[in-house]
Amino acid sequence: MAVNNSEEARIALFIDFENIALGLRGKKSKSFNIHRILERLLEKGRIIAKRAYADWSRYSDYKGNLHEAAIELIEIPKRVQTGKNSADIRLVVDALDLCYTKEHLDTFVVMSGDSDFSPLVSKLKENNKRVIGIGLRDATSNLLAENCDEFLFYEELIETTERQERRARSAEKAAPSKRQEAFDLLLDAIEALLRENKEILWSSMIKDTIKRKKPTFSESAYGFRTFSELLEEAAKSGIIKITRDDRSGGTYVVTEVRFT
Repeated sequence: MAVNNSEEARIALFIDFENIALGLRGKKSKSFNIHRILERLLEKGRIIAKRAYADWSRYSDYKGNLHEAAIELIEIPKRVQTGKNSADIRLVVDALDLCYTKEHLDTFVVMSGDSDFSPLVSKLKENNKRVIGIGLRDATSNLLAENCDEFLFYEELIETTERQERRARSAEKAAPSKRQEAFDLLLDAIEALLRENKEILWSSMIKDTIKRKKPTFSESAYGFRTFSELLEEAAKSGIIKITRDDRSGGTYVVTEVRFT
C-alpha cells in the first residue's frame, strides 16, 4: 500500500482582529500569539492566504508581530464613519470571493467569536469547504462554534505551547542540544498528527509535518544522514517505537511515542 501524502489542506485564514482584541482585554496577558495559531494550522496543511481586519490605528501595538508573520493587514474605516462593523462585512466579502474563485482552497479558518459569522460558515460549507473556527473561550458564541467543522480555543493553543516549552527545557538537560532539538521537532510533529486523529504515523507524513512547521528543516543539519536514521536514534533513546511496513516498501511507521 502506497503512502498517500496528497491530503494536506490548503488553508485561507481570516482574522476579525477587533473581536479578538476586545476579548483579550479581560485577560491577564493582552499579548496576541499569532505564531502559535499559524503553527497549529500548519499541522493541518499549507496556509495560502492570511488576512486580518481592523481599524489598525487603534491596534498599532499588534501590527509588528502580524507583519512578521506575513499577515495581510486590511484597513477598515472607523466604526463611527460607517455606523456598522465594516470589518465583518469586508471579511465576509473576501472569504466568499476566495471561495468562488480559488477552487484549490479547501479549508477556511475564521478567527472570531462573533455569531454574525455563522451564515458565512454555513455558506462555505454549502460550497464543500471545511471550516475551522478559532476564538477566545469567554468571547465565543456557541452558535458559531457549533456550526464549524472544528473549533479551536485560543487559550488551549497557548497552553499547548507552554507545555512544549517546558518539555524542551527539561529535555535540554538530558541530551546534546542539536540532537535534542531534532527529537523535539519529531515529537511536536507526532503530537500534531495525533491531534488530527491520524491512525498510521508514516515516517514521510511525520517529515512533511515537520517541514510545514519549519520549512528549513533538514535532518543533516542535526547530524543525521537520513530521516530514517533520526527515527532509529529516537527509538534507541526510548522516545518512540518504530516498525517497518513491508506493504509500503519497508517504510518506517511510528507505533508508540513517549511524551515527557
